[in-house]
Amino acid sequence: MSHAILSPSSSGRWLVCTRSAQLEAKEPYSSSVYADEGTLAHRLCELLVKYKIGKMLNKDFKKHLKEIEAHELYTGEMYDYCDGFAVFVLEKFNSLAGAHIFTEDKVDLTRWIPQGFGTVDIRIIGGKTLFIIDFKYGKGVPVFAEDNSQLKVYGLGAVEEMSHLFNIDTVEMIIYQPRIGSVTSHTMKTIDLLEWAETVLVPGAKAAYEGAGEFVPGAHCGFCRVRHKCKALAAKNLEAAKEAFKEPAFLSPDEVADIVKREKAFTDWISAVSDYALEQAVNHGVEWPGMKLVEGRSVRKYADDEQAASALIKAGLNPTKIYNLKLKGITEMTKLLGKTDFEKVLGEHLIKPVGKPVLVDETDKRPAFSSVDRAQEAFKEE
Repeated sequence: MSHAILSPSSSGRWLVCTRSAQLEAKEPYSSSVYADEGTLAHRLCELLVKYKIGKMLNKDFKKHLKEIEAHELYTGEMYDYCDGFAVFVLEKFNSLAGAHIFTEDKVDLTRWIPQGFGTVDIRIIGGKTLFIIDFKYGKGVPVFAEDNSQLKVYGLGAVEEMSHLFNIDTVEMIIYQPRIGSVTSHTMKTIDLLEWAETVLVPGAKAAYEGAGEFVPGAHCGFCRVRHKCKALAAKNLEAAKEAFKEPAFLSPDEVADIVKREKAFTDWISAVSDYALEQAVNHGVEWPGMKLVEGRSVRKYADDEQAASALIKAGLNPTKIYNLKLKGITEMTKLLGKTDFEKVLGEHLIKPVGKPVLVDETDKRPAFSSVDRAQEAFKEE
């Protein structure tokens, strides 16, 4: 898979911290289980959308689905989320008379971004409106459509490519993030999108490509590949840490709120630096001042569960005594029964507890708890 130096997905970072892009480009690219899981989910989404809109034969669909199901990261839960996305896309497409739909299309962005390109999950043309629909499988970080630079960049590329065929005066950008139950949208006039491109995107991309500008740490650092050795981020977090170690009784409400807001960014940064130090020590023999590499805590386990069970039964233990029986989870049970029968048999036996309370920034889209009592009750249920 090719990676652009100035990728649309990281535009929220390099448009602000313009020095970061060229440094990231020099770092070896390494994937993660979360990235691989997201890639697989996108493959499944594309497959399901193509099949539902009639662009794929049944035999081909089954063949490709079987390949995806064989992947170690595939789950029945992933299928449900991706199928929900495909249904959402199909409903949007069917609601627009004479619409045209395109899936996983690469767009040329070089008019605004040096060597720029990107892949749009779904784009639909309905009348004079272009719909950009982006699927997010992650659940750790909520992503919203409003003022989302990635979607704006995708919209620009799609408008540029299709303007000779369609008169597009409006772009609606949609983010579908099913694992946190979020679907958000943001609409812009094409003329406003083009103005943003000329006043914000072009100068920002130029500076980022040339490695000019400043290091600007912030929330956008979360996925930066050089955050573990960025001095600007370290300085910001260490300054925040000084405040955090003050006696809480001497902190004002504003200071307490500021520290809580910084908590995730700070702990993520510490983890990134620690992971980097460990990887360098294990794989490259780096010796860090005042530290040494040792064997961590280990927990005994059975070398082979079946052989261990056989030995226990041979020793006279009843099989019912050596196994823990537990009801299968909702995802596995849905796969076992099928969606329709699952709802018929278990629908009345399902509950959705109130989520454990968390403190978030006031810009978060989720509604606030209506009362302290309700929040306390949610803690008890947890």
